[in-house]
Amino acid sequence: EVRLVESGGKSVQPGGSLRLSCAASGFTFSSYDMEWHRQAPGKERELVSSITHTSSVTKYADSVKGRFTISRDNAKNTVSLQMNSLKPEDTAVYYCTATWRNEYWGQGTQVTVSS
Repeated sequence: EVRLVESGGKSVQPGGSLRLSCAASGFTFSSYDMEWHRQAPGKERELVSSITHTSSVTKYADSVKGRFTISRDNAKNTVSLQMNSLKPEDTAVYYCTATWRNEYWGQGTQVTVSS
């Protein structure tokens, strides 16, 4: 059974930091590129960041560039998203996805940035 389980979402104040993690199982994690997407209420889903299966290339949406960092550990089958200098507009449900021969999605974790 394929599973992607996100964790680390919580409520934080503007300017704060969070680290999201995604634990993968049931597929060959090291062969898949990994992505973080987010969806805020009333808005379209947005690709936040991606990392290739070898970690050789990382990409970021302009809205998070310089504030978020994606990383992965193929030995532990995990991908993480370090989020710094959080803003209220970062409030959303964050999803971990795996892409290659198939596409897999996690259930999401809520991040709320509010004072």
